[in-house]
Amino acid sequence: MEDFRRTYLRLCKEGGVEPQESVVAQLQENRTAQGSRLDLSGQSLSVDTCSVLARAFQKDITFTEVLLSDCMLSEEGAKVLLIGLFGNTAVKTLDLKGNNLRSAGAEVLGKLLACNKTLRRLVLEWNALGVWDEAFSLFCEGLASNSMLMELDLRNNQINHHGASELALALKRNTTLEVLDLRWNNIGLLGGRSLLEALQKNKSIVQLEMAGNNIPSDTLKALEQTTEHNSDRQSTLRESRSRTQVLTTEIQTLKDKKGRQVTLTLKHEIILILLGSTSIQIGRLQEALNERKSAVNSLTAKLQMTEAALALSEQKNHNMGELLTQVKVEKEEQWERQSRERKKEQEVRPGERTENNVEEMERRCKSQQHQIFELKQELTNNTAELKLRLAQAEDRLETEKRRSKQVLEDMDNLRQKEVEHVNRHLEESERTLQERIFKLEGQRIQLEEVRIQSIWQEHVSMLEEKLRSVRSSLQEVQHHCSQQKQTISELQAKTGQQSVEMDGLRRRIEELQQVRIFTLQLN
Repeated sequence: MEDFRRTYLRLCKEGGVEPQESVVAQLQENRTAQGSRLDLSGQSLSVDTCSVLARAFQKDITFTEVLLSDCMLSEEGAKVLLIGLFGNTAVKTLDLKGNNLRSAGAEVLGKLLACNKTLRRLVLEWNALGVWDEAFSLFCEGLASNSMLMELDLRNNQINHHGASELALALKRNTTLEVLDLRWNNIGLLGGRSLLEALQKNKSIVQLEMAGNNIPSDTLKALEQTTEHNSDRQSTLRESRSRTQVLTTEIQTLKDKKGRQVTLTLKHEIILILLGSTSIQIGRLQEALNERKSAVNSLTAKLQMTEAALALSEQKNHNMGELLTQVKVEKEEQWERQSRERKKEQEVRPGERTENNVEEMERRCKSQQHQIFELKQELTNNTAELKLRLAQAEDRLETEKRRSKQVLEDMDNLRQKEVEHVNRHLEESERTLQERIFKLEGQRIQLEEVRIQSIWQEHVSMLEEKLRSVRSSLQEVQHHCSQQKQTISELQAKTGQQSVEMDGLRRRIEELQQVRIFTLQLN
């Protein structure tokens, strides 16, 4: 309420309106009240204050109950205030008691009822809506088109039989109004009959207050019986709806349970199928993997052997190279030594030793050349042998690579075939399971239809029994009414006879009086 007081002061400031002190004081006093209720009852609201309140209502202030009874609203103020409620979506209860609303107020109320979609209770006690027939007709048109109002209070509104006729036309079209209070108006016999005729078509009115309207007792009793019948019908409908809701909930629960059971069964079966196929596939893949590992191990062993042979050949080649280098070095050293010896011999014996040294040197050269030739030949043979072994090793490696590639391709093809086989098996299993699901669903639907049909038959039999009891009570009432009518006709006949007898007695008394007067004159 404190927040609304600030909102009211702010809107007054924005609109250049002087705040009404009594309204501010009332809001200050009610600041501890509930936030869903606005109570300005007994405050004399000016037109400016009504315009500010209308702007507040247009901003969807979260009040669900607005009490403006005995606020002495003027025609203009009431019109502005009610227009502000046209688009409001929060107010559900509106109390305009004792504001002397007239023609303009009735017209705007009709428009409010036609366009507002949240108002549930409207109190219009102690106004003058029924004085102007045309304005009240517009109010009734708005009521006819309204689809949310459930309670309407029209006490002490000077409604005559014309207004009651317009209200009856509105009730024939309205399907939501449940409580209607028309006490202390001037509806009369004709208005009561119009309302009775309307209630024969309206099935939503369950409470109708008609005291103080100069309506005969039989019409009031008929109206009361009609509203009681509507009340029984509404209670039966509510009971039927509650039972239908309970049945719907049970059916939905059964559907959910069966759906969960079917889903769990399907999941279990699919998991079993997948586990079986997966275990088979894993075994096959494990075998293929073991074969591949053995092939790779054999290739690795052959490669290691080839690398060892190649290392051995390289070591031999290196040794031969070192040996050749050593021979060359020895040959150079020997040549240098021979050259030095030759020089010495030439110095000592230049004649004899020269020929011997030359021959010995030639022999040594030949033997060394022969050794060099043999070493070169051996080196060439070793190189050729190494090249041959390397080529053979490369051929074997290439062959093993091709074999491994072929094995891998065969394994891939086998795995693809296995996957396709598993997929086909899964699709067939899924189709079989779907067919089983459809069959189970059909059986479940049939069982539910049978159950619903049996429950509905029980409900229909109960309703028929209630209808028979209502018809029997109606027949009893009609019989009682016919007896009362017969009694009334008999009483009317007796009354007629008594009136005839009284007329005869009256004439006889007059004759006796004339005879008495005549005798008195003779005397």
